Amino acid sequence: MDQLFAALAKSTFRGKFHLRAKDLHYLHTKGLPVMREHAADFVGKRLAGAVIANDGKQTPYAGHPVFVAQHATACCCRGCLQKWHGIAQGRLLSNEEQHYIVEVLMRWLNQELSRPSNQGRVRYE
Repeated sequence: MDQLFAALAKSTFRGKFHLRAKDLHYLHTKGLPVMREHAADFVGKRLAGAVIANDGKQTPYAGHPVFVAQHATACCCRGCLQKWHGIAQGRLLSNEEQHYIVEVLMRWLNQELSRPSNQGRVRYE
C-alpha cells in the first residue's frame, strides 16, 4: 500500500482532493469506525457489482468524507480500480478486494486527519 500512496501522491488530479471543514467536522463527529461502516456500504453497493450501469459517475465528488477519499485514492469506479489497483472490471469484487478498498480509504482518511492543517482534531481508531 505504501507504493500505491507514493504513486497517488505524484498524481496532480488525485492530490487535489482533501477534506473540507464540513467533511472534517462530520468525520470528527461520527468517528473512523462509522466511516469504515459507510465505506464498506458504499463499496458494496456502488463498486462490487460485475456490471455498473453508471460506472465512472457513481461516486459524487463531495457530500461525504468517504466520497472524497474514493476519488483521492482512485477507488471511485471500476475503471480507476483497474488502472490504479489492478482489480479487473466486469466481475464481482471478492470480499477480500472489498476489504482492501476499505483499508485504502481508511488509510487516506487517517492521513487527512494527520495533515498539519487538520491537527488538533480528535483521531478515532
